[in-house]
Amino acid sequence: MIWKKKQQRQGSYTFNSEKVFLAATQPTKSVFSYLNTAPYGLTEETVERRQNFYGRNEVTHEKRKNPFVTFISTFINPFIGVLTGLAVISLIIDVLMAKPGEQEWTGVMIITVMVVFSAILRFWQEWRAGEATDSLMKMVTNTCLVKRADSEAVELDITELVPGDVVLLAAGDMVPADMRMVESKDLFISQASLTGESEPIEKFSEVHEKHYRTGSIVELDNICYMGSTVISGAAKGVVFETGNRTYLGTIAKSLSGQRAATAFDRGISKVSLLLIRFMLVMVPFVFFVNGFTKGDWFDAFIFAISVAVGLTPEMLPMIVTANLSKGALAMSKKKTIVKNLNAIQNFGAMNILCTDKTGTLTCDKIVLEKYINADGTADEERRILRHAYYNSYFQTGLKNLMDKAILSHVHDLGMEHLQEGYAKVDEIPFDFIRRRMSVVIEDLQGKRQLITKGAVEEMLTVCTFAEFGGSVHRLTDSLRAKARRISEEMNRKGMRVLAVAQRTDLEKSCDFTIEDENDMVLIGYLAFLDPPKPSAAEAIEKLKEHGVEVKVLSGDNDVVVRAIGLQVGIDTTHSLTGMEMDAMDEQTLRERIKSTTLFAKLTPLQKTQIIGMLQEQDNTVGFLGDGINDAAALRQSDIGISVDSAVDIAKESADIILLEKDLMVLEDGVIEGRKTFGNINKYIKITASSNFGNMFSVMFASAFLPFLPMMPIHLLIQNLLYDISQTTIPFDRMDPEFLRKPRKWDASDLKRFMIFIGPISSIFDIATYIIMWHVFGCNTPEHQALFQSGWFIEGLLSQTLIVHMIRTRKIPFFQSRATWQVMGMTTLVMIAGIVIPFTSFGTSIGLQPLPADYFPWLMGILVAYCVLTQLVKNWYIRRFVRWL
Repeated sequence: MIWKKKQQRQGSYTFNSEKVFLAATQPTKSVFSYLNTAPYGLTEETVERRQNFYGRNEVTHEKRKNPFVTFISTFINPFIGVLTGLAVISLIIDVLMAKPGEQEWTGVMIITVMVVFSAILRFWQEWRAGEATDSLMKMVTNTCLVKRADSEAVELDITELVPGDVVLLAAGDMVPADMRMVESKDLFISQASLTGESEPIEKFSEVHEKHYRTGSIVELDNICYMGSTVISGAAKGVVFETGNRTYLGTIAKSLSGQRAATAFDRGISKVSLLLIRFMLVMVPFVFFVNGFTKGDWFDAFIFAISVAVGLTPEMLPMIVTANLSKGALAMSKKKTIVKNLNAIQNFGAMNILCTDKTGTLTCDKIVLEKYINADGTADEERRILRHAYYNSYFQTGLKNLMDKAILSHVHDLGMEHLQEGYAKVDEIPFDFIRRRMSVVIEDLQGKRQLITKGAVEEMLTVCTFAEFGGSVHRLTDSLRAKARRISEEMNRKGMRVLAVAQRTDLEKSCDFTIEDENDMVLIGYLAFLDPPKPSAAEAIEKLKEHGVEVKVLSGDNDVVVRAIGLQVGIDTTHSLTGMEMDAMDEQTLRERIKSTTLFAKLTPLQKTQIIGMLQEQDNTVGFLGDGINDAAALRQSDIGISVDSAVDIAKESADIILLEKDLMVLEDGVIEGRKTFGNINKYIKITASSNFGNMFSVMFASAFLPFLPMMPIHLLIQNLLYDISQTTIPFDRMDPEFLRKPRKWDASDLKRFMIFIGPISSIFDIATYIIMWHVFGCNTPEHQALFQSGWFIEGLLSQTLIVHMIRTRKIPFFQSRATWQVMGMTTLVMIAGIVIPFTSFGTSIGLQPLPADYFPWLMGILVAYCVLTQLVKNWYIRRFVRWL
């Protein structure tokens, strides 16, 4: 019964707003009893019972479809639709309307084989890539801090949460379920993913407004919803809804699957429509010309259908999917998760990579190197360290790398007992505007102290005094200048510096705010060593070699950013700070960011602004980040890259997640992206130019020959063999020269390419007509079988050879060779095409063996075709400075 009830509940997506209002209006002291829980959390027995009843805390979103549904979806594209329609027409005419004993199944079967063959290959590639991504995604988890009975607060996977769980939130966390707040401190939440409102909202433990019953549920002051993110502050809350019953769960269907079309998507769509338009123009022309000139309208119709099949690039969806999937598979072997297949292509198009500094260019293991007094002397008594420890230990917000370094250093010194004589009174959480955080502690005698640590420049704005040499001094301009010199000297050595200050004349006993951070006494500095990752310098050099400019976007001060930039090989000549950006007008800023490579002391909003301006200048911009302050920039960029150790919201915002710390994988991603783009572009240009050339050949033959140049069945078999030869294109290599530059989709080049390259094949098709007509005497309907056999072989071989001619801007076979898969498949198809007329199968479809003296002519035509194509290719590259 419980299972059936559970199924009914999970199948319902109606949001219970009344339950939310009731949870919001409960007095704080009654929340725990109302939600059947306790301040110390749930027992394991209760958790297990509720997990069985409510299920896992997961929202039904865009999960992988089952294999059958995925396979069926591979048939849904315009080309398969065209071929299916042609197969139905062929079935009606050749089978259902044919006289008994004259049914002809061959056309129907060949078209069906083409459709199924394309769909199976597409499904196989897509499923393999999905399997690889799923296996890696299992290594990435989102966690939250949960208080359960009989234990301290522990990190748990958010899927394990149940209603009644007590959860602690801090800056950088994603809200793991719908929660009622019971404690909060300067808690600001971003609900952009739910409401589209970009400004953070402050949340409290009580409803402040009295008209809550008529307001929107998302405006309730004390309710946080699953999927929103903590921008700053800290809080404790009680879960009251999980999974599909959350607010996010009820709108998940409208949120999933809505990915905006990229330039690449739009380019593929334009090509598809262009090729379909060619077919719609060509087929009626062929039908009417053959009908009028030959008088057999039925044969003309069947031939026109076969031409339509030949002009339909039914392999395009498979080629695109196979290339993207192959790129994702290659990246998965390097422990890189590709969450969005199109990110592979964007990787190849990227020409600017913006990156955060901490944890991305630098190691995510910061070491506390030194602690010194306010006058620059060594802190022999470790007073600075003690104050820093109290600040880091008692804060409940997101402990950053420097907090962890302080705690680790104190642990190594065996000084963890320091906190035993103190109790926390209050805290003022960190935020990215003031760039500092404070705690208020009280000793056993009841003496209270406010301890603040943060960025030096921001700390100096709240300090009035400095303590050194056993006495307190007023913080004069000369002492401020000295403080900056001490900080900059350590910055130049690549160390990050925080200032520590304290205040003891506190009149308040609770509810401390930012306004209380004033008249502070500066007592000293902490210096942290944050060395670059071993692979950072080499990775940046490789990216430069491949045409990708690297820009550092950091919230840290400019001296540290410049020091790290020098160590990893970034040009530090041009830099900007967030304050300098604010002082510029928009036009000046647009010009400055073009040449600026180092940006320091940026707010999250400024990072997003820089990326947006670079995109407006026709750049494809990637962003590499791992912090809460990087989430907006990751979303804004064309390709967001994060790491497994990143905060939850950064991983959710990214397209690509690096599971290992080696930055060399960025170069691999760029190369895979360009290979993917190049191989897709090969197929598109090969198919488009080939179809354009075939259009002229068929038009000429239809107008001047007294018989069909090929029977419909010949066209279908030729097209099937050609399709088979294309299946290995995703496994081809690209020339090193092609991989050196970013590659963006440019549809304007395709039409030009078709016009100049396509008609070349028509010249040699017509040459074949003339040779078969005059040399071999195939000038009457009685000799059409020999004519058709000659064009069948020449047409197939020239179409197959074009793969090798177009795949490189160099001389094929000599200067650039295809992979063994492409060489092998095209060779097999060419051999099959030559052999078929000599077999009983060839005889059964109206082909006949060709005389031996045909083959020298064939060889001459193919060699001349390759030479002329290479000459036109060289001219084209000189004229338009591009090929693929």
